[in-house]
Amino acid sequence: MLAVAGLLTASGVLGAPAASAEGCANPSGTYTGEVPWGQRLVDPARLWPLTRGDGQLVAVLGTGVDAQNAQFAPGQLEGGAGTERTDCDGRGTIAAGIVGAQPDPATTFAGVAPGVRLLPIRYTAGDGGDPGQLADAIDRAVDRRASVILIAVPAAADSPALSGAVARARSAGAVVVSAASATQQGARTYPTATSGVLAVGSVNQAGEPVQTEAGDYVGVAAPGADLVSTSAGAGGAAAHRWPVTDPSLAAGYVAGVAALVRAYHPELSGDQVVTRLTLTAHRPPSGAHDPRLGWGVLDAYAAVSSTLPADVPPPGAVPPSASAPAVVPAAAPAPPPSDVPAGTIALAGVALAAAAGVTVAAVRRARRRGWRPTRFTP
Repeated sequence: MLAVAGLLTASGVLGAPAASAEGCANPSGTYTGEVPWGQRLVDPARLWPLTRGDGQLVAVLGTGVDAQNAQFAPGQLEGGAGTERTDCDGRGTIAAGIVGAQPDPATTFAGVAPGVRLLPIRYTAGDGGDPGQLADAIDRAVDRRASVILIAVPAAADSPALSGAVARARSAGAVVVSAASATQQGARTYPTATSGVLAVGSVNQAGEPVQTEAGDYVGVAAPGADLVSTSAGAGGAAAHRWPVTDPSLAAGYVAGVAALVRAYHPELSGDQVVTRLTLTAHRPPSGAHDPRLGWGVLDAYAAVSSTLPADVPPPGAVPPSASAPAVVPAAAPAPPPSDVPAGTIALAGVALAAAAGVTVAAVRRARRRGWRPTRFTP
């Protein structure tokens, strides 16, 4: 539940964060502590020399996003028909901050992909989502050409309209990300459990699952407990809520990394981005799929930088005895082009040869493993 006074509805889906006297969410203050653990785990700053998510539009579907928080850059939140740049409930603003909040000297908190534009779409006031209204929200995101669609507040029930909207989003090339956030035994959220959606489990600092919802549809896991993010009701300041524990927020980290991948690999389809995120995740202790952790905890650096064929099958689709390509994370971001002395070029040639040897060794090790998935440690 939300550690800042969360409520459980009858469906087991999380309710709104703590409210002000006016009935709307308000900040805890401006966060100045150490870099939040979820941010350290994902470590997006390591990837910013490669990509900050520029050119990507991430739709945040839920309770709206408060554009008055100073950690959203001017013009970063899209406006127009169907958008909502206010957020009484607060969860949309928290999710949007995890995705794209700007670095700010007033705080150690920053979003995963500060180069993205954010499309705030409200489909619920926060008391649980109607699947038909959520379907309409997904269609609006597709119409605005969102490359990543984050379901910040999943619905507790499915509908033909909702599954149809997901299918249309996939056909348009969007990555649809939704958290497995149900907290009652046997409950499911939607479109989390819908085929083709990147379903996200959540973990705490010990790597333990936070949510109760489980199933073979869960793809990856990300931080979902004791989090820091932007707050609604900031009134123009860089203000935050913490500590926040809400399994649905794990999807914000995954949506942010999906935007980084899309910006760095524009040739990939939405489904190929999903495959890349699941293949490069840190595997659970068993090495196999876990019903609450999926294929493991998100590895942002490997997801963006790995050498991986576009047509590689998703994990679990290839038997261990079958041949599959090795995945080799890049050693470091590539430097920008410049005038380089001849001696430096010669040294670079030696380095490239060494890198080729490392790649060959990795391929040989992968063959000896029978191409089974492994844990990626850049």
